[in-house]
Amino acid sequence: MHPDYDLTLSPPPLADYLRLRADSGLSPVTEAQGEPALVNSWAWVHVRHRASGEVVAMGRVIGDGGWYFHIADMATLPEHQKKGLGQAVLETLIAKIREDAPPRPYVTLMADEPGRPLYAKLGFVETAPHSLGMMLPR
Repeated sequence: MHPDYDLTLSPPPLADYLRLRADSGLSPVTEAQGEPALVNSWAWVHVRHRASGEVVAMGRVIGDGGWYFHIADMATLPEHQKKGLGQAVLETLIAKIREDAPPRPYVTLMADEPGRPLYAKLGFVETAPHSLGMMLPR
């Protein structure tokens, strides 16, 4: 990973999680939504910029710990993109799944347009037409 950054296998502080989601282009969430995300995820990674101390990237895994693992909250602040941070976060999460999950885990994610090249680079494939991601509108 880029030498100006430190990667940590833990959730970011709540304020940083909320700010990073909003500032990186993910949908904003409230404190009431963010607090459970921090404590109930299967795995977390966040990246801190050494010079400023700012949390600038993150990702997490939600799942049952048995066979289903969903990568979520992949975010890097725009001014820190193109430095390999997202790839380092994703590779670390995948390595943790491979280390700690039973054999043959089912790993999924919802791929927003900006992240698709990274996900494809690391081996993710589209599930269509066999299955499609769906959501219940809020």
